[in-house]
Amino acid sequence: MNPVLALRSGIRLSWRTASWLVAPWLLGAVIPVPIPAAAAYTGVWQTDAGESVVGRNQVYIARHEDTLLDVARRFGMGIAELRLANPGVDLWLPGKGTAIRLPSRFILPDFPRSGLVINVAEMRIYYYPKGESVVRTWPISIGRVGWETPLGETSIVRKKVRPAWFPPESIREEAARSGKMLPRVVGPGPDNPLGSHALYLGFPQYLIHGTNRPFSIGMRVSHGCVRMYPEHIVELFELVEPGTPVTLVHQGVKAGWAGDELYIEVHPDVGVPEEEVRPSMTEVVSSLISATPAAGIPLTLDWKRVEEALATANGIPVAVASRSTVSADGRSEFAD
Repeated sequence: MNPVLALRSGIRLSWRTASWLVAPWLLGAVIPVPIPAAAAYTGVWQTDAGESVVGRNQVYIARHEDTLLDVARRFGMGIAELRLANPGVDLWLPGKGTAIRLPSRFILPDFPRSGLVINVAEMRIYYYPKGESVVRTWPISIGRVGWETPLGETSIVRKKVRPAWFPPESIREEAARSGKMLPRVVGPGPDNPLGSHALYLGFPQYLIHGTNRPFSIGMRVSHGCVRMYPEHIVELFELVEPGTPVTLVHQGVKAGWAGDELYIEVHPDVGVPEEEVRPSMTEVVSSLISATPAAGIPLTLDWKRVEEALATANGIPVAVASRSTVSADGRSEFAD
């Protein structure tokens, strides 16, 4: 049966069957109609205590005037994650009719679902509203090498509309070395790198804030702060209050369940030496163990798929095992 027709009619295809019928990234909605450039797309997904995969991958058909930067902002994505999902597609001229993968399916980080969880490895923030079974997610920018975004547990201590920026002395000295003199205070306005809204963290001098350079979202470019698209920081600003917990983690490999399938998602460490870009197999195995119950149906992993996910490291969840079919001797087999 045609896999697209099967999906539209609600018939469930196993990942193994679908993988040879059609490329995995096409198992999502195709969006042939342009969406307005001003659309502030935010992923808002229902969560289930027993599952960790949310969202769905989609495909957007490029227009003549599109750039990947335009598409990233329109669909609420960072430029790095969009480029990883579309190797070989030109950043500035994708070309009319080009099918652009929109990697909008995510494995939730393996951390308590409370407040804000910021995974710097994938440059994405997750928000779990108190008392609700939903998660919201947005792309971010993080600190570049040498100015890394700190990890650990903290909270939002205050909020500010139209914040002023007080450049730390270390940043003023760095600017001076490059021949640029920064003032001690940059007031609100188009020249303020904090954008229109800021959330101050318990880590001194670190913020979650907007930006006057929206095309930098999804890159390692800040001095350690977390940047968001201008429209996204306004959304988040209205949703959270001082006291909201914030957990900053580095999880380059995530594993989790969607129904009977176990998925892994691998992210490269953008901006580091080539030999350190991809996570190690040790990290992959650790994530798989963490996602697998100590007791229950044993699993048979497809190690070829595991190795391919690690080698590709494109941030797209890949199914690597199934618990939907159990053989007579008790071994779990892949559904087909």
